[in-house]
Amino acid sequence: MTTWKTLLKGGNKSSLIAAVVNGMLGTLKGVVFFMTGNVALFAEMMHSLGDAANQLFVFIGSALSKKAPTRQFPKGFGRLVNLVCLAAVLIVGILAYETIKEGWNHIWHPTSSEGVWLSIGVLAIGVVLEGIVFYKAAQEIAHEVGIDHAGLRTIPLAIRHMNRAKPATKLVFMEDFVATFGGVLAIVSILVAEWTGFYAGEGMASVLIGLMMFYVVGRVFLDNARGVIGETDEEMLNHIGDLVLEHEDIVDIDTLEVVKEGEFLHVDLLAEVDPSHTFAYLDDLRDELTDLILCQKGVNRVIVRFDEDDGVPEWKTRDAQPLLR
Repeated sequence: MTTWKTLLKGGNKSSLIAAVVNGMLGTLKGVVFFMTGNVALFAEMMHSLGDAANQLFVFIGSALSKKAPTRQFPKGFGRLVNLVCLAAVLIVGILAYETIKEGWNHIWHPTSSEGVWLSIGVLAIGVVLEGIVFYKAAQEIAHEVGIDHAGLRTIPLAIRHMNRAKPATKLVFMEDFVATFGGVLAIVSILVAEWTGFYAGEGMASVLIGLMMFYVVGRVFLDNARGVIGETDEEMLNHIGDLVLEHEDIVDIDTLEVVKEGEFLHVDLLAEVDPSHTFAYLDDLRDELTDLILCQKGVNRVIVRFDEDDGVPEWKTRDAQPLLR
């Protein structure tokens, strides 16, 4: 039990907060939907409940991914968070389909709904709370990639560097961006329907919200599919490679792999050195390089090997954006 508690404490906090907030909002929206029959509110109810479910799964997955390696799984459980994210988006995909279907039916068979201001009030509460979670996720991305918080400017900075964020944080950020914008869209559609009688607009809003949910599904699916396979972090590969070559005893780098394992990076280095060095000296050099690489952000596993210099330059920095420090 203690082990489980320790693992859960290490879970992604943004996912847990988002799951709780969206669970409460989904329940509240559901109650008001059954009272009013508003289809735009139905779309937001489905969205919130879907987000709550998959964000809870992602929180658990991010916690379990930190489990220490075992004899059966010597490389650890880092990619488990990617697998959980893949499963989570299936839930969103199903709910997105139901949202679009309900909206489409409402477009062709528009009906008026009751409790307009009650619906708007609930949606407004949702926009505020989801906006707060969205901003917190932006701050978390800034922290993960090493950007100083800059008030509301943190949001565009987080969007710019979103690909460097942890899978769980990225999922929360994208889902709550869509949730916040979807809430605003739903409010606008209800007001337009109330003032103009264009009730089909609520169905259109529902369809748009469903399509935005599908966009998140596609984006998150592709990102985490790469994570499950084992994606190279090009920026960190360049950074670590150049850092290692700065050492006076490293002549060249034969091979260097920097692979994303869930929220962490695993580094495998084969460096070329002068063959005149003793085993004892190379052992100390291995410890020095290991400590140096482990100090880099996100790295939690390092393998350093040596080979004698063959006189042929191998290392060449790949094209990538500069790494933030």
